[in-house]
Amino acid sequence: MTLTTASAPPTPQPTASGPRPSPPAYRKVSLRARFRRDRSLILMTLPALLLLGVFAYVPMAGNVIAWQDYSPYVGIIESPFIAWDNFARVLTSPAFLHAVQNTLVITAFQLVFFFPIPIFLALLLNSVLTPAIRTTIQSIVYLPHFFSWVLVVTIFQQMFGGAGLVNQILTQNGWGSFDLMTNPDTFLLLITSQSVWKDAGWGIIIFLAALSTVDPALYEASVMDGASRWRRMWHITLPALRPVIILLLILRLGDSLTVGFEQLILQRGAVGAQVSEVIDTFVYYQGVINGDWGFATAAGLMKGVISLLLVLGANKLAHLFGEAGVYQKS
Repeated sequence: MTLTTASAPPTPQPTASGPRPSPPAYRKVSLRARFRRDRSLILMTLPALLLLGVFAYVPMAGNVIAWQDYSPYVGIIESPFIAWDNFARVLTSPAFLHAVQNTLVITAFQLVFFFPIPIFLALLLNSVLTPAIRTTIQSIVYLPHFFSWVLVVTIFQQMFGGAGLVNQILTQNGWGSFDLMTNPDTFLLLITSQSVWKDAGWGIIIFLAALSTVDPALYEASVMDGASRWRRMWHITLPALRPVIILLLILRLGDSLTVGFEQLILQRGAVGAQVSEVIDTFVYYQGVINGDWGFATAAGLMKGVISLLLVLGANKLAHLFGEAGVYQKS
């Protein structure tokens, strides 16, 4: 039997008239040509860009009242300019500093006890349950994401309020009752539980999508090498999730000072402002309720500056760990 081997393709040789011609240079597409090519996609995005511009970027011009003693009765043009006085009042206001403290405490607590829960549930659904059960549970836990905070607070009130279902069961069995909804000492645990119940399903979808990109051959090779389920999760699954975890953590820190205006203001009357006052509710009551518009705007801008610093710091930390973060280093 004669064995034949495939020969390598011949190396291009210079022609008789000279060296082989180089491939044609890349031709830059003009802006007009790109617009004609992508006009359908551009037209589809125009409504979204218009809404973003009208409701997000145009109102930024109103931040000028942070440097004014603004009154809506005379307008921006006629309101007197007072330079940095509003910012000085913000930085020396005990009420604002207390609101910042409450915001950071709530953020840190939810970052520790809420952020890891979608990761844990995604790992559990991905590695333990069958696809049919995984789809069913995923749909159930994702459903509360579509509920408004009014409905979420109402459900918790019916379950854990003074006349709620839990108290009725405890009373019928001769045990003492409790009211979780009006107890300032457990308010932090309450709002974190509400956030977990409402939004954990959204995080599960994101992490399951990241897990679907992991090559199954890696798991098969690790099983053949004798790796346990725990080692497969530690050396294959978690490294695959690390870029997504870091990216979501950066975005969460950037939005950390927005800890749920509607959720907190709905329960402010039950527990008091001492534990429920955050930056957003402080800005609302100072600006809309008390009419101190310039002071409230300056407080809102301070919140934006702090959020920007948190994003930049978290992104720098991501670069130190070798991840891309929100943007690449220059």
